[in-house]
Amino acid sequence: MPLVGPIASMAKKGKIEIIRSNLYYCIMSSHCLALALALLGAVSLHAAPQVSLTRVAGGLTSPLSYVSLPDGQALIVDQPGFIRLLDKTGQLRESPVLTLTPRLSSLNHGAFDERGVLSLVLHPEFQKNHRVFISYTAPRRSSAPADWDCTLRISEFTASPGEPFTIDPATEILRLEIDKPYSNHNGGRMAFGPEGFLYIGVGDGGNGNDDGKRPDLGNGQNLDTLLGKILRIDINTPEGHRIPKDNPFADGKKARPEIWAYGIRNPWGLSFDRGGDHALYSADVGQTLWEEVNVIQKGGNHGWRLREGFIGFNPKAADKPLPEVPQTGLHGESFVHPVAVYKNRNGFKKDPEAYGISVIGGFVYRGKALPELTGDYVFGDWGRIWGVPGGTLLVAHRPKSGPGPWTVEPLQLGIPSKVASYIIGFGEDNEGELY
Repeated sequence: MPLVGPIASMAKKGKIEIIRSNLYYCIMSSHCLALALALLGAVSLHAAPQVSLTRVAGGLTSPLSYVSLPDGQALIVDQPGFIRLLDKTGQLRESPVLTLTPRLSSLNHGAFDERGVLSLVLHPEFQKNHRVFISYTAPRRSSAPADWDCTLRISEFTASPGEPFTIDPATEILRLEIDKPYSNHNGGRMAFGPEGFLYIGVGDGGNGNDDGKRPDLGNGQNLDTLLGKILRIDINTPEGHRIPKDNPFADGKKARPEIWAYGIRNPWGLSFDRGGDHALYSADVGQTLWEEVNVIQKGGNHGWRLREGFIGFNPKAADKPLPEVPQTGLHGESFVHPVAVYKNRNGFKKDPEAYGISVIGGFVYRGKALPELTGDYVFGDWGRIWGVPGGTLLVAHRPKSGPGPWTVEPLQLGIPSKVASYIIGFGEDNEGELY
């Protein structure tokens, strides 16, 4: 999934914004933070609400995550290796609160790269324990095969939330490491569930047609690896992690015990609905034809690399679906279908409903600025053409009744009238407004 290009998110209550900054291109390109949804006009029965975009911050390279602190400040994950602080006045502190560049795998500066610092989440009791969890790509471990690329690392750090707010690099506690065969499809998005366990999205390993050093079937269907999975671990232990007793494969006899769900390609977004049924949502970047939004199910097989969206994936010709769609997984299990899909422009170049080429996960909207979107999933797409800035803001509407598929459509923009940069991430503040 591509990570080039300028877009960022930052917020003033009541608006959504994504905007390009004028910074010099670094790892992928310049970015600024922005996102706050503001309703501009009435909503018809057939049109998404019209929203405007308001810039919140600039001076960033590739901001992947925006995480609100309890006191109203926010932490921003800047992919090249920095955690930045946005204070209560909306000012971006000049010095990072944490620098991880010495611990990262080497990055392709000035070019496309999916490695770096990927995600940050706060412990549910952060106000008491100041625990912060960060995912990033580290150099290949000596125990990994010599031709593999890097290590996906999930680590805990301790913050000092006073003035100035800092995160001490010396406090790192390693919670999980996963060997990566290639530089792409890392995943790394994280979310704490309502029960306090940590959920982690992990990509399938990457490479052409996503073989992930497993050309027979890829890694998504292989239960002996953590690649291509959604994981669930207990981090309330001095080091490493424990396996929750109610994980679907907790005994480790048929699968790695950390696995919560499988059949995942490149999960670019992982978030719990803060309202409703508190479901777990993940956006899964497709290969050539379909982009997905999934509600992750315990023990569920979400299809990849047997299916892409609702079609049978053909690894020998990704733009030509299999004539027969697989109906069950390797062990006879049914697939968990996506709740929403849309066409990828690589496979449907002239289709007006092909909104882009890489889905970017967002959040179920629970804020107050846009009641028309309450309960809908707000997300986006990175861009319509490879290497040409211009993402698309999207919304998936729930069916009015029953379990049918959600309806996907672009959000209508007022000022500016279009997103002039790539969309690479979303954030949610303490009131449920989006960034």
